[in-house]
Amino acid sequence: MTLIPGILPPSRATWQTACTLFQYFPVLTSLQWVLDWYPMGKTSNDSRLNVPGKWGWALTESTGFITLLYIMYTLPEQQGIDSLPWGNWTMAGCFVCTSYPPPRSTNQPTGNPLPLPRDTFPLFLNPSMSPMHPVLCLGMTLFQLFNAISIGGWLAGYGPTTAHDWEGRFWSMEIGLMVWCWGLLGNAFHDDDLREIRRAADRKQRRQAEQTGKPVEGVEKVYMIPKNGLFRYVLFAHYFCEWVEWAGFWAVGGWACGPARTFLVNEIATMLPRALQGKRWYEKKFGKEKVGGRKAVVPGII
Repeated sequence: MTLIPGILPPSRATWQTACTLFQYFPVLTSLQWVLDWYPMGKTSNDSRLNVPGKWGWALTESTGFITLLYIMYTLPEQQGIDSLPWGNWTMAGCFVCTSYPPPRSTNQPTGNPLPLPRDTFPLFLNPSMSPMHPVLCLGMTLFQLFNAISIGGWLAGYGPTTAHDWEGRFWSMEIGLMVWCWGLLGNAFHDDDLREIRRAADRKQRRQAEQTGKPVEGVEKVYMIPKNGLFRYVLFAHYFCEWVEWAGFWAVGGWACGPARTFLVNEIATMLPRALQGKRWYEKKFGKEKVGGRKAVVPGII
């Protein structure tokens, strides 16, 4: 089924255009170095236009893996490909699992065990999420769309299409998968450590509400300096682990997998200035003494 002829699934011309345009994404992110404006998360502001944080994240994150799966199941038929090699599906599986993996913690704020996904639908895992400005919500959605078209097109018909194309990549694939797995686990651990800060605050407020009869105030703006795992050395350990994860993903595809390389570069380009901005926020809120010698995102470096 063709959703949008020539675009979804993408024609070769559309795919090449998307790949080319996506390579210039760091030009846009360069504005983050001069504009101290990032209205979401810790630095969100009050605006009538704001999108609820949970639904904003659900929209942006789900765009990527849904688009990629659609391309994987429709483009091969258009290209006359009977079946894709296992390497293509391995990479597609890594991409989707990152967006829709098993839950890190089945303990919801209310204590009810629910087997819910981790990143794609954070509305089920977080007691609360700060709102985001619609400009950022739109930008993040477009990022996911371009990324899914770039990687999905490469995997579904415009990259390797036979088992022969994957020959000679055994070691890079094995090493890449190990790196990807460690990055994924590290990202999951540190993300959940951040969530636990608000889950603990939410549990405390609920106990107090039961004792006093007062309503729960909410934990939208509850922040603490995380201290577990790599958070002992950097404030944005989850960013670092995510970079490791996608570096492994690129290694699986090999140097020729331009879309995976572009994705990694673009993630670093947008997340690095955000981490440095976040470090300034932590120092302003808690003081440089409490932040200590922690770096922003790469242990011992930056």
